[in-house]
Amino acid sequence: MGYEGVMVLCEQTGGKIHPISFELLGKGREIADKLGVRLSSVLLGYTVKDEAQELIRYGADRVFVYDQRPDEISDVMCYKETILNLIKLEMPEILLVGATHFGRSIAPRIAAALETGLTADCTDLIVDGQGNLIQIKPSWTGNIYITTKTRPQMATIRYKAMKKIDRDNKRNGEIIENKALFTSGAGPMILGKKASRQVSISDADVVVSAGRGLKKPEDFNIITALADALGGVVGASRPIVDEGWIGKEHQVGFSGNIVRPRLYIACGISGSPQHLAGMRDSRIIVAINKDRSAPICKVADYCLVGDLYKIIPELIKQIKVA
Repeated sequence: MGYEGVMVLCEQTGGKIHPISFELLGKGREIADKLGVRLSSVLLGYTVKDEAQELIRYGADRVFVYDQRPDEISDVMCYKETILNLIKLEMPEILLVGATHFGRSIAPRIAAALETGLTADCTDLIVDGQGNLIQIKPSWTGNIYITTKTRPQMATIRYKAMKKIDRDNKRNGEIIENKALFTSGAGPMILGKKASRQVSISDADVVVSAGRGLKKPEDFNIITALADALGGVVGASRPIVDEGWIGKEHQVGFSGNIVRPRLYIACGISGSPQHLAGMRDSRIIVAINKDRSAPICKVADYCLVGDLYKIIPELIKQIKVA
């Protein structure tokens, strides 16, 4: 028996499926249909059994469920052994993992144990005429196209890089319940969890980002004021993050976060290829820039040419009046 099929490692927190899982299923469904194979998914956690049907509605043919108490399945080493065992039994040709904190931790461990290749932080996947998986990730000058000779072919996918398919309540599939494998004390001990007060920039409907057009770190106050007026979050280009003006969690670009908000406002950002790779799929893009020929203005729906220190306060004023 050879390698066959596509498998998606779905992620959950507190019994709720992470949105990236549905994005992976959308791309996995596309690939599986082109190759004429089944799409499987893996769901591990506690009280997740009821969520399995949702994965079928979003494209999975089969869902392997490992539903156990947190103390029995709480660390990445436990997940690793369970997934390795499943892969050896099912032998999928392709394994897709989200490029989240969890995915970036577990995927290399699985790849190393299987002695197979892994392409990290992909922004797209395609299948060529020979049925090979082409893994695409951005570089400074464009995109890199990668193929893997070993099997399974593994890739981690950036959040918001893919689109989920429409939910189909009539889809039928198979739910397979299994017992997880774990070794007591094999991984780090979880002392506790603390909820974050910040909104994930990748999930935000409105993102207001700043670049080199800002003169000093304190000037982020006007960026924050505009974001607050619109009910959005603050983003930044890489140079500003590298300068230490704001944390990396706010960075937009292929080396930071991919965003697809309803509204993206780029303030004083020239528009390097790495930044455009992270926001060009936003529904509406507004650029505020002194240079009308800046690359960001070529992808923007609206370009406000002028001094951001004059334009932004006026925008805030008009928003508050509206």
